[in-house]
Amino acid sequence: MAKILVIEDEQSFRNVLVKMLSKAGYDVRQAGDGNQALEVCAKFMPDLVLTDIIMPDKEGLETIQELLDINPELKIVAMSGGGKFGPDSYLPLAEKLGAKATLQKPFMREELINTIKAVLEGD
Repeated sequence: MAKILVIEDEQSFRNVLVKMLSKAGYDVRQAGDGNQALEVCAKFMPDLVLTDIIMPDKEGLETIQELLDINPELKIVAMSGGGKFGPDSYLPLAEKLGAKATLQKPFMREELINTIKAVLEGD
């Protein structure tokens, strides 16, 4: 069973993501921002991180860089609704920083699960 860390500052959406991924058979942990994520990663050692980009305290792009500095093999999927500049600004940058895939919010459950499966399988 693959281990996934969900990083999302909006708790209700984070809960939905955790529930969807758990029902799909993944071992899931969660964090509300990048600082929490670094703490959880050190203990949980996920196979994949699903991270929001726009977050308070430590945002997603910085978190991606720090996670990949710690573990260059970590698979990361970035997601964003875009904030004031739109997801077209942030998601390509997340890929340049090392995210294996991106999701533009809102997305459907099938898109999430298919993206996670593809990244875990290395497609």
